[in-house]
Amino acid sequence: MAMHALNRRHFLRASGIALALPWLETMGNVANDATPPRMINICQTLGLYADAWFPKSAGADYEPSEYLQHIDGFRDRYTLFSGLGHKNQTGRQAHNSEITWLTSAEHPGLDGFVNTQSVDQAASDFLGYVTRFPSIVMATNSAQSQSFTSGGVMVPAEVSPSSLFAKLFLQGDAAAVAKETQRLTDGGSILDHLQAETSSLLPRMSGADRHKLDAYYEALRSAERELVSVKAWHHKPKPTVTTESPSDVESSADLIGRISAMFKLMPLILETDSSRVLSLMIQDHGVVPVVQGVSVDHHNLSHHGQDESKISQLRLVENAIVIAFGELLNSLSEKRDDGTSLLESTTVLFGSNLGNANSHSAVDLPILVAGGPLPHGKHHVYEGEMNTPLSNLFVTLLRTIGMETETFGHSTEPLVWS
Repeated sequence: MAMHALNRRHFLRASGIALALPWLETMGNVANDATPPRMINICQTLGLYADAWFPKSAGADYEPSEYLQHIDGFRDRYTLFSGLGHKNQTGRQAHNSEITWLTSAEHPGLDGFVNTQSVDQAASDFLGYVTRFPSIVMATNSAQSQSFTSGGVMVPAEVSPSSLFAKLFLQGDAAAVAKETQRLTDGGSILDHLQAETSSLLPRMSGADRHKLDAYYEALRSAERELVSVKAWHHKPKPTVTTESPSDVESSADLIGRISAMFKLMPLILETDSSRVLSLMIQDHGVVPVVQGVSVDHHNLSHHGQDESKISQLRLVENAIVIAFGELLNSLSEKRDDGTSLLESTTVLFGSNLGNANSHSAVDLPILVAGGPLPHGKHHVYEGEMNTPLSNLFVTLLRTIGMETETFGHSTEPLVWS
């Protein structure tokens, strides 16, 4: 049978999909769990000075390092790792490894590079719309993030605490709600129209084109499931909170202020079950941070060249970051009315894509995991010529949210410790 040429306009007009069942109804039991598993991922992209971060010894009786002394009160609720990393992180630019910290994709930024799915998006895909937002991606300075879909597309980050708060907790007036409802309905109408004309397209396609169309349909089915779920949540009232909307930190120089503003939102997001997967990228702000005793921009300090004056200022900045992280741990660990804490059900990953920011080295990464259903209290050192894959830890983290998986990225086996 002769194949007739198909123009793009006809293809887009005739590409339909099957109607998916409402997702929320099938997941009702999960959404009602009293203590659902949760995940937080935090990356300090300019590294953490190794001599001030890593303890000198392994095991449970290590002496806390300069940075760790700020959070040593939570020692029995976190685990430290040495010797973890991703392989082949040399990219087009020196800092490209920051876009693969949660994915493990190799040679970021080189010709032909396509990123893979990040661990937070794998978790949110697994959990689905049991919450209004399957994941929330945040950053301190720009919309760039470390979160990538299964198709390798970056999920833009939220940088405004006030805008994020409004999205989470402010319902909007009747006119705004009606406008958004119509927008979602229009999206559904387009998919319905595409479906109606599919039958006229399929007989004219080759086997190869049918295979491509199947993949395209799957993407559309995913979009449709999301649309159905978003519409369902759209008709549910947002959580009522007594917390006032946060003010945005206008100055990009106030690095710690911006970090703290996002950290303060995290417990509120989890407490209201608005999302169960949160990620924060602490970025290079390109300015001198507002930290007493610091007179050089953070990026320049991270490339200290063993200059002791720069190292001492770098330590001031990173001490302040770890102190802010300690405040987050404290908030998550506070007991609620039922006697539990958010930290008991939330696995928190904190670290960096750079083991040595001075040389842009992406091996021997500083990694800490707190909370969740994991054994804690020790410093685990993985030795050898090659780093143990950080992806092994990602497999374990995905299992803490109930995802039964054996692999992620370049993992070789789940990371298990006691």
